[in-house]
Amino acid sequence: MTAPPLPRWLTVCADPAPAVLDGRLCRTRAAFFEEVARVLRLPGYFGNNWDALSDCLRDAGAVGLVVEHAEDLLGAEAPGQFATLLAVFSDAAGSGLTVTLRTDRDEETALRQRVTAALS
Repeated sequence: MTAPPLPRWLTVCADPAPAVLDGRLCRTRAAFFEEVARVLRLPGYFGNNWDALSDCLRDAGAVGLVVEHAEDLLGAEAPGQFATLLAVFSDAAGSGLTVTLRTDRDEETALRQRVTAALS
């Protein structure tokens, strides 16, 4: 028996819920590595560095990551660190990682500019 169609605003799925990271808790690399390890339940041997994160994300397969308050993500670090993070995410996308950067409307333009600068 076929179920009736759902309203367009409603989604039903069996996909795992995305992991949610709070950018306000991730202003430094050290804090980011600690929080991402907790949220993604990375193995105890995770090395708290970009190479280790890249390896773990590639091994994790399909993972959805949502960063709330993304305007604060690595905000206390040099801009190159944010660029490195996006490169790690880009590399892991080939293994199924998806990332959503969420922010308030009044922060969206600045976040988009920061992402564009980091990607160029």
